[in-house]
Amino acid sequence: MEIFKYLEKYDYEQVVFCQDKTSGLKAIIAIHDTTLGPALGGTRMWTYASEEAAIEDALRLAKGMTYKNAAAGLNLGGGKTVIIGDPKKDKNEEMFRAFGRYIQGLNGRYITAEDVGTTVADMDLIHEETDYVTGISPAFGSSGNPSPVTAYGVYVGMKAAAKAAFGTDSLEGKVIAVQGVGNVAYNLCKHLHEEGAQLIVTDINKEAVQRAVNDFGAKAVDPDEIYGVECDIYAPCALGATVNDDTIPQFKAKVIAGSANNQLKEERHGDVIHEMGIVYAPDYVINAGGVINVADELYGYNAERAMKKVEGLYQSIEKVVEISKRDNIPTYVAADRMVEERIERMRNSRSQFLQNGHHILSRHK
Repeated sequence: MEIFKYLEKYDYEQVVFCQDKTSGLKAIIAIHDTTLGPALGGTRMWTYASEEAAIEDALRLAKGMTYKNAAAGLNLGGGKTVIIGDPKKDKNEEMFRAFGRYIQGLNGRYITAEDVGTTVADMDLIHEETDYVTGISPAFGSSGNPSPVTAYGVYVGMKAAAKAAFGTDSLEGKVIAVQGVGNVAYNLCKHLHEEGAQLIVTDINKEAVQRAVNDFGAKAVDPDEIYGVECDIYAPCALGATVNDDTIPQFKAKVIAGSANNQLKEERHGDVIHEMGIVYAPDYVINAGGVINVADELYGYNAERAMKKVEGLYQSIEKVVEISKRDNIPTYVAADRMVEERIERMRNSRSQFLQNGHHILSRHK
């Protein structure tokens, strides 16, 4: 892997390799872009097949966080860490303390949070060494469980997508097919039920399905049936890549809006549903409630303020739809364009400021 070629191609700023022999720490911090502010992104711990696979994952995820944070309207850039190791066997206090010292050494350029394979307890250990960490225990001023906030963001984003498809953002009487009924989706179903939507749900976890049936009067279907049910909105809230060659011909929904990551199996699937007239709420825009919530910890967590920011995801989806119409492009491309335009505006503004400062200095010489 020619790292500098890759960094140049996708415009990454920095990659940091962290090693601590005593604890067994082997970590890679990737910082993609800090135009809008410090890079925020979680720490993933995974048994990678190779060091190259770990580097590629860190880079891919860091770029994803730049787009997610920018789309959410946060003044934060994108970064990510991967720790190479088995999260069930290889963790120890020294590892996360050592990692915390490396983060502290970056002096605020990178802020971490929990991710796959790491926990609140791990973040608390990192917090022993640095303040540049979010998702810590509520006792230390954290925002706690992000699921309800993520769900609320998906709910308001879904309303904006519904407005684009149906001319009204009211979900009363709308039939919504929810794939997966985990923590986020359960809270989403609660909002939808309270507004008077009719729910069709599925999950491989039968207990989760039964809970939604009991609490919200949802209709349960088998996992393979969810794609073809008669509905207005399909909400993928479990696995990624459920918008694919097999499922698209079955869709009867006019809107796709859910909390799952990487909903399009391939980018071309976004083109296909666009041509079909389906309004797709890009996943990294609509599911950003969690990151908005933890980002608020950086200012001393205030739940009311965080929820107010999450409400802004309605406008974010509206903007994506507006760009999609303006440029006649699919919404997944429009979301990227919205982010890139925001970053470019900030770069130009900063450049102009520096030029003006240089002129002022020149005049005073």
